[in-house]
Amino acid sequence: MDHLSRDPSPPPASGGRSAAAALDDVDRAILRELEADGRLSMRALAERVSVSRSNVYARVERLIADGVIAGFTARVDPVRAGLGTAAYVLVTIEQNSWQQVAATLREVPYIQHLAFVGGDVDLVMLVRTPDNTSLRDVVLARIHAVPGVRSTRTWLIFDESPPASTPIGA
Repeated sequence: MDHLSRDPSPPPASGGRSAAAALDDVDRAILRELEADGRLSMRALAERVSVSRSNVYARVERLIADGVIAGFTARVDPVRAGLGTAAYVLVTIEQNSWQQVAATLREVPYIQHLAFVGGDVDLVMLVRTPDNTSLRDVVLARIHAVPGVRSTRTWLIFDESPPASTPIGA
């Protein structure tokens, strides 16, 4: 495995976000249950949120159609998957090159997450590799070779907490 799976499609020109969908308490309960266990059957999910199976099925379909549920995945332990070295890589780019830089970086193996940010740097990336040598190669040979990248700073991650769920609300 050379990198963790990610959506290869670029974000829409609008920035990747549209208006938030209106969610009621049942929708939020469904989302909480699916985040805890995405393999729940519709019957079990309906029992947990106290609605009929047809109601929960229709709601899940609507949440998928509205883009609230963007997909179903497995949470992978990166260390057990052979990606025991992790770092945040902060990148400064040439202005007006962000689209080309982002498109190229999305193709670089081992980059798990890429976010444009405001502040002293332009991008923050989570990079997971098998070892320090691979991390060095990703940063110095792959990221620095991208046209438009001016500089990087790498922060090695020594220890992590498990990922938190999305705050769905009450």
